[in-house]
Amino acid sequence: MGIKFDRTYLESQTYLLGKDTVRAGLEKNVFAKRDDGAVVCDLGKLGTKVLLRKDGTSVYITQDLGTTLLKHRDYDPDTMIWVVGDEQNLHFQMLFAILRKLGYDWADRLYHLSYGMVNLPTGRMKSREGTVVDADDLFDEMASLAAAACRERSGDEVPPEEIAARSEIIGLGALKFMLLKFNARTTITFDPAASLRFEGDTGPYVQYVAARISSITRKAAGSGLDAVKVDWSRLGHQFERELAVKLYLYPGCLRLCAERRDCSGLAEYLLDLCKSFNRFYRECPVIGIADSDPELAAGRLALAGAVRRVVADGLATMTIGVPDAM
Repeated sequence: MGIKFDRTYLESQTYLLGKDTVRAGLEKNVFAKRDDGAVVCDLGKLGTKVLLRKDGTSVYITQDLGTTLLKHRDYDPDTMIWVVGDEQNLHFQMLFAILRKLGYDWADRLYHLSYGMVNLPTGRMKSREGTVVDADDLFDEMASLAAAACRERSGDEVPPEEIAARSEIIGLGALKFMLLKFNARTTITFDPAASLRFEGDTGPYVQYVAARISSITRKAAGSGLDAVKVDWSRLGHQFERELAVKLYLYPGCLRLCAERRDCSGLAEYLLDLCKSFNRFYRECPVIGIADSDPELAAGRLALAGAVRRVVADGLATMTIGVPDAM
């Protein structure tokens, strides 16, 4: 998936610190010992949480206390974000409340990025019924579907190894884009075939625009068109101006998505930008006017290049690559 881990905390490294923290809280009367010997924390409306069982063994939240303290000690972060399903909402509310009771003022900067479940058209995945889909199998299916789509578009012109490379980028990109274009809390139904359509609100649609601009740039280079020195004042067409304004909005979109911890706004922005580019490209020829008006063609080529850079950067932010051709 393109995700890297800088540090892995093992349970064996965290549970002892968690137990020590609970014992220290017990000595300070932050926690209480039940009649059966279990250590509990009264969290008011959230309820009462067991922190150590009556035999002294730890529970999940005890280990999470230790992990949180270790991460804070090692990195002193501005915030910590837990990416965990919404069935654990109460667990993290309790964890943060316990840390506040222990006197850690930075506990107010802890955040649970709760996400909804992903269903398939065949129904909800249930581990007890054996209907859980293995991630590797899903990745393989996405790549296989993408390869079929690439072969359909390119015929026999592209060698198999190139089709395989493209399909990996397109297949994973389709999966990630479809998952990230919804707010994380939304429970969604993921349709592999629908997510791979080259038309519509999909990852391949956005990737295709970037690949198309790369093709335009290559053709322009072959015709000797230079987009280095550009007179931007020549770009006065409605669709040229609309595209420029949308490009101007990109940094603000990124900041807002970061503040909200929500990629769906970025996905919506990229789709909107790509639709604007397609309108621009239909009405504003680039290569076709290179001979009659090279200055205007250069400006349009530079504008298209800016769109590609923003699209590629936005997709990279979502850990999605862009193939050179599709």
